[in-house]
Amino acid sequence: MHRPRSVRDADVAGKTVLARVDFNVTLEDGRVADDTRIRAALPTIKLLLDGGADKIRLCSHLGRPTGEDPALSLKPVEEHLRTLVDDPRIAVLENTRFHPGETKNDPQFARELADGCDLYVNDAFGSAHRAHASTEAVAHLLPPYAGLLLERELDELGSLLEEPARPFVAVLGGAKVEDKIGVLESLADRADSVLVGGKMAEEVEPRDKVLLPVDVVAASAFAADADAKIVPADQIPEGWLGLDVGPKTREAFAARVADAGTVFWNGPMGVFEWPRFAEGTGAVARAVASSEGHTVVGGGDSVRAVQELGLADRIGWVSTGGGASLEFLEGKELPGVVAIPEA
Repeated sequence: MHRPRSVRDADVAGKTVLARVDFNVTLEDGRVADDTRIRAALPTIKLLLDGGADKIRLCSHLGRPTGEDPALSLKPVEEHLRTLVDDPRIAVLENTRFHPGETKNDPQFARELADGCDLYVNDAFGSAHRAHASTEAVAHLLPPYAGLLLERELDELGSLLEEPARPFVAVLGGAKVEDKIGVLESLADRADSVLVGGKMAEEVEPRDKVLLPVDVVAASAFAADADAKIVPADQIPEGWLGLDVGPKTREAFAARVADAGTVFWNGPMGVFEWPRFAEGTGAVARAVASSEGHTVVGGGDSVRAVQELGLADRIGWVSTGGGASLEFLEGKELPGVVAIPEA
């Protein structure tokens, strides 16, 4: 595994640092609704401040704007950050995706970002799988280092690939099936059991070590108040939809998780946003939180589930990277990581 050199080893005294962070947060009414990702960047920011950095320029994307969009400005994020760490040496640059060169990995935009800076720190694991100007191109213009969060993510996820405590149980779900087939193949080779729920279960064929639902909560329509009933997974009525795993599946999945030495969970077991179809995801979340093994949860919906249930502090590591964690576990190189030399 590529282990990039750490910001701990960088001499930042008196220097201007460009730091790529992940401030892609949810805004509501022009205010930060969830500051989890902002807080995740604080250890690196404080390390730079304590190291005597003269200036810290923080850059990040927010959403998927097409050109400049006031609704996706990072100004509210900067205001919130100053309630957590208020230091005049810190500046938050505007949304990198306001510039068309960001997603094109444009060298000219990278030069604009790097101008006046002495070194670069990438602490945005959630964007490390994208070869963008602020994550990849700029790392070739300034001496690059891995931030503390990026470093921790690589250590935690790397432990799943190298020597996980056995049994190693992976739980995969969600609706973005095409994003997870590759990681399913990888984990089927490494894990002792792969439990598959959600929409993904409909696309996966039974195989050794892969457990699929035996029953589901089927609904007559894709609606929160649709008629619903529990049926065997292979007997969903014509025109109905499986919107959650059933009680027998919840019990079987929870039992596998309870016996695990290592657990990785990415993706809900159903449409957990609707209470009547949330019990499968809740059962997995509670099982993971109660596990005595090492637990890692990644992916926006899974993270949201453990947070809403008040279980996040009982998880060994809550990853900030959804797509990045999946590509890493699939064995792919992450452009934002490999652009940083090894220690």
